[in-house]
Amino acid sequence: MDLLAHLEAYVATADETSFSRAADRLGIAQPLLSRRVKTLEEHFGGLLFDRSRRQITTTELGVLLLAYARDVLDRAQRLRQVAGAAGRSRVRAVGVPAHCAPAALGRAIRAAGERGVTLGMRELPPRERDSGLADGSLAYALVRVPAERGAHRVPLGLASPPETEDGQCAPAYAGARRAVQLEDLRPRRGRGAEPGAPLPVLTLPEDQIPAHEERLERAAARAGLPPGRFRPAGSAATALAETLAGRALLLCAEPFARQHGARWAPLGDRSLHRGYDVRAAPDRAGAAAAPDWLVPLLASAVGAARGPKGPPSGPRTEDATARLAARG
Repeated sequence: MDLLAHLEAYVATADETSFSRAADRLGIAQPLLSRRVKTLEEHFGGLLFDRSRRQITTTELGVLLLAYARDVLDRAQRLRQVAGAAGRSRVRAVGVPAHCAPAALGRAIRAAGERGVTLGMRELPPRERDSGLADGSLAYALVRVPAERGAHRVPLGLASPPETEDGQCAPAYAGARRAVQLEDLRPRRGRGAEPGAPLPVLTLPEDQIPAHEERLERAAARAGLPPGRFRPAGSAATALAETLAGRALLLCAEPFARQHGARWAPLGDRSLHRGYDVRAAPDRAGAAAAPDWLVPLLASAVGAARGPKGPPSGPRTEDATARLAARG
């Protein structure tokens, strides 16, 4: 027996002194309401209503139990309200890469609040975002995937120092409109070659995942670059300092480079770009999807353009899309 439903039928009938009016108030059929009242009378072992007259009246037992029935229904209603408020106020953790655009994350938090959802942004490296979804400590996350499989793609390029006071810029291709090929990183020979050893290329924690590192190593070998030319950076701050000092190049996205005053040129090999999917932690059924309103907001936070699932576009269009998304 659904005790709450039966108590609702009992209280409504007592208030309305009519089975038909009580059924209308609860939005159920009158025979169903009558059966619920009868079942409750059998449960309590006595009549709750006197049906011998034209207008039903509440019996002595019905009057005695009515206050308790109202109290049970009131407590159940408060219980629903508290549970609903707790569900709305529960913080849903979102795993995002470091150095996301704060304005875009702010828009995501604001959009969630308008829907009664509280988001908590957590900057985590790729592996921790994956494990957070698996163990349920994260509700949603931007997950790193190969560029060709991601719903969203972030173009990567090489950051280098800004122009010096004498107008020099190293390397020569930095800030150029054309895409940089890995072959451009081979040491130059002959007249006009830049002195000194080739600059190392530092990679950020966001790109220090086995699949991406293996792909980068294979591409570097095909381009004829010596082993170890690409090196993991200890931290983003250190890598950026080395780059701005002219002691290294930095593999990164354009918004990050521009934000810190570095020059930037895109990589021509799109397979080396970052790919992302926005995913949700599995539910009890084993599958879940991130809300449609949240996906583009999180993608814009990393400056992502649409991946292969989106409409085709040229390099300039995609790069412009990424810049506009990152800047909001």
